[in-house]
Amino acid sequence: MKIKCLIVDDEPLGINVIKRHLKGFDDFEIVACCNDAMEAFQVLKSNSKIHLMFLDINMPELSGIDFIKSLDTKPLVVITTAYREYAVESFELDVFDYLVKPIALSRFVKTIDKVTEYYRALNPSKGRVQEENDFIFLKVDKKIVKVFFSEILYIESLKDYVRVVTQYENLITHHNLRSITKALPANKFLRIHRSYTVAMDKIRSLEGNNVEVQDKKLPIGRNYQKKIKKKILNEGNY
Repeated sequence: MKIKCLIVDDEPLGINVIKRHLKGFDDFEIVACCNDAMEAFQVLKSNSKIHLMFLDINMPELSGIDFIKSLDTKPLVVITTAYREYAVESFELDVFDYLVKPIALSRFVKTIDKVTEYYRALNPSKGRVQEENDFIFLKVDKKIVKVFFSEILYIESLKDYVRVVTQYENLITHHNLRSITKALPANKFLRIHRSYTVAMDKIRSLEGNNVEVQDKKLPIGRNYQKKIKKKILNEGNY
């Protein structure tokens, strides 16, 4: 999978540093470079395949912070700035990482590694990593958290977020249910409702149009009932 990048910085030097650092990473492709937020907005509007945006904060007309706030949907955002004082506000806006200029290559590589793991976890069919592992990486608050498939009970949709309910904790991450379900092994997880995906081995019972997972009863959506009941009964060899 090629991770498509957008670089937004009003200084040519800032753009050139990112371009130079990205040269050694074959899985990353620069789609466009913009000098201000308005130009970047047009690129995002016309290109839904942008996966990663490197974004400066101090720019004319519209700052990077205000630009993020204006976006209904956005790719992963890595802030690139000379100012440390915006870090807290940036992470509150769910940015993926925060790089302070001048950006050392060693620090940049850590960001690239995190981005790579993130997208490999979401796209198991695109590479060997997820085929060999039994976990997924999720961005929760300001951390990237490793979650083992065996620990997941079910996943609940919360509009632009999902709640991943595990045996030990609840994790809120910025995904939709469809994308995160696709990132999970199809033989282990079932979409049962527009709002729920469950772990097959955690289903304790099926009653009417509900499944019981631990002590929680989850509804089976009307459009899923026939397929889910057949799947559960076949797995149980009834």
